[in-house]
Order: sequence, then C-alpha cells, then structure tokens
Amino acid sequence: MTTRLLTDLSAPALTAALGPDSVVVLPVGAVEQHGPHLPVATDLITAQSIAERAVAQFGEELDLWLLPPLAYTKSNEHAWSAGTFWLSAATLTAVLHDLGRSLARTPARRLVFLNGHGGNSALLQVAARDIRLETGLRTFTVHPRPPADQGGQSPAGELGMGVHGGMDETSLMLHLRPELVDMSQAARWVPEHLDAYRHVRFGGSVSFGWSSDDFGPSGVIGDASGATAEYGAQRAAGMVTYLGEALAEVARFDPRPPAA
Repeated sequence: MTTRLLTDLSAPALTAALGPDSVVVLPVGAVEQHGPHLPVATDLITAQSIAERAVAQFGEELDLWLLPPLAYTKSNEHAWSAGTFWLSAATLTAVLHDLGRSLARTPARRLVFLNGHGGNSALLQVAARDIRLETGLRTFTVHPRPPADQGGQSPAGELGMGVHGGMDETSLMLHLRPELVDMSQAARWVPEHLDAYRHVRFGGSVSFGWSSDDFGPSGVIGDASGATAEYGAQRAAGMVTYLGEALAEVARFDPRPPAA
C-alpha cells in the first residue's frame, strides 16, 4: 500500500488493509469566522494538515489510516458572523454516530476524532462514549494541542486567553497556508479585564457560555500581532510529535485489567 487515505482504496482493498489493531483517524475541523486576518477554514486546514503529517510519519508503524475531514461542525458561538457554517449539536451528533456505525462494518476497531476546533470538544467526548457503547468500537478524542480554554497554554501576553485567532492559530496558518493570511489586519484583542477573575475564566474551574462577539467586534480572542511562520512551524512540529506519542498509546490502549 502506498496510501494511508482510506478513500483511495476500493472496498475490497480497504477491507483487506484494515484489521482489529488499525487506528482510523477522522480530522474534525470547522468553518467559521476567524477575524479579519484569517480564512474561515482555519480549523479545517489545521486539523487536516496536522492529521496528514502525523499519519504520514507514523502510519506504517502504528497502522494508522486517514478519513477525509469533517468540515462543518458545532460553531454557533460564531454564528453572528457571515462565513460561519455550522451544524446543531443534534445534527453533528447524528453525523458522528452514522460515521461510527459505518466504520464498525469494517475490520477496524479503533476510531480517533482528531479535533481542530475547541467548540466541538464536549460534544465529541459524548459522541465517542455513545459510539463505543453502541458499536463496540474503541473511540478517542484527541486535540493536536489542548485549547487554552480547556487547560492548554497560550503565549504569556495573551493572559491565558488566546483561544481564537490569536498568536498560535495565526502562526500556524502563516506556516501552513501563508497566502491566506492578511497580517495587515492582525491585531491584539485580549479581554484583559477578565484576568481579574480567579474561577470564572477561560480554563478556570467555572466555565461559562459565550459568543465570540462578547469580547469585541473582531471575533478574535487573542493577540495575532506577533505571529510568525517560524513559530507556526515549531508549533506544527510539536503537534505531530505529540500525536505520534498519543496515537501510539491509542493503538495499544485496553482498559481491561491484565489477565492474572
């Protein structure tokens, strides 16, 4: 086999290639506003690009296989803006369940949602559990990097609030698709007044519902002004390295106690 993309194979070839230890990776992106400087496909491009790199690097070793990305997902925190194309929670859940049922008809028994959009995280975790119970597949939700509002890090100047269109995402896009980035429109939009809150904050012990225009008219929550392609390349390489480690554990994960 020269490809790790399942849709390049015929149905019989796909059935022959997959086995119970195969890991099927579904990149999950989003199409949503990312401020005036980034394309609406930022999360989709990131999820797909990093998934492709990880599968290319570790696919043979770990028996990884790639599905085409899921573009339209749960993005209604950006629904106020043109350019956001989103699915309801019920619709996305139904789509994920149908895809899980479809994969369960193959010999593969492991499904990974590689999530590029933080707004999908909770829903993907619920869907992963339900698909596990319904189909018997072992299901996993992985982020190329944990979002800042879910325990991940953002550059110090963003005060832990670089959750959308800031330094990291802009740098990644300067590395992955620089022709789509308009740095003349990149600016700092950090809601610094929220730094006074100890518990109710991004990544705090008390979460809160939000729309991206709650924090300002640009739809950005972060500081894109200092983004560079070099930093983006470092971040991308770190994501691929992390995914290699995470997917190696996914490939051998078994929650059952060892036999005595």
